[in-house]
Amino acid sequence: MPELPDVTVYVERLAALLAGKRLQRLRIGSPFVLRSVEPPVAELTDRFLVETGRIGKRIVLGFASSAEVSADVFVVIHLMIAGRLRWRKPGAALARRRGLAAFDFDDVTLLLTEEGSQKKASLHVVAGRAGLVEFDRGGLEVLGASHDEFVAALTRESHTLKRALTDPRLLSGIGNAYSDEILHRARLSPFKRVRDLAADELTRLHDAVLAILSEWTDRHRHAVGDGFPEKVTAFHDAMAVHGRYGKPCPVCETAVQRIQYASNECNYCPRCQTAGKVLADRVLSRLLKDDWPKTIDELEERKGA
Repeated sequence: MPELPDVTVYVERLAALLAGKRLQRLRIGSPFVLRSVEPPVAELTDRFLVETGRIGKRIVLGFASSAEVSADVFVVIHLMIAGRLRWRKPGAALARRRGLAAFDFDDVTLLLTEEGSQKKASLHVVAGRAGLVEFDRGGLEVLGASHDEFVAALTRESHTLKRALTDPRLLSGIGNAYSDEILHRARLSPFKRVRDLAADELTRLHDAVLAILSEWTDRHRHAVGDGFPEKVTAFHDAMAVHGRYGKPCPVCETAVQRIQYASNECNYCPRCQTAGKVLADRVLSRLLKDDWPKTIDELEERKGA
């Protein structure tokens, strides 16, 4: 799922390439993507894109009757896991299964696509700025917040670190991928409770949040340059642990481990983050029971036997 760094670059490039341009029409290719009925999609016809923004992991496009006035109709796009924006020639066709919507501007078409069959990506059309309030989950925008504000938001509820970092009601824009990277940089276990963190651990965590989000936003900016982000993914070779199960940690070279739950997984380094302890995977630990290795040393010994 695109997170704060990815969505930020989407928004920046949309502003750079489409600001002030006229939207001829919005074509809807899938009945599942449009989640609002008022105002109708036709309200966007011949309006100008005058504003781009972000609410959490959502992209916000503001349209007005001319390029010189403020936006009064907004499109809110949530890409979810597999939704992506594609930069195409004017009038580009919507693929039958992947094409969700098409924004036809005078000289370009912006496609909203989604791989897979679950159709979780969404598009809302709302009238007025007040209509955007319902999409704000209330999480803190961490890049503009102080250390004290960060700590207050993080510890407002008693959760594990992994859950707290990815809860949009607490912190805005952080998901599964960057939370893995943040916790590795901070050298903290994903299962540690937020209210059990010492002062120095809270400082390390805050520093890691700022560093990881800023570094990856800059990486994406550099990769895109003056173009448009076509290859948005949660998996990158330069990441330390996310999506790198079994590969060596870049700090200590221990094999990265994972915890699988629901449709997600958490990746971590047992030496850097959990003092050598191998965290219990609910599926495998229940299956193996007493045979489940408790430490990374025990796990490595078994692999070498």
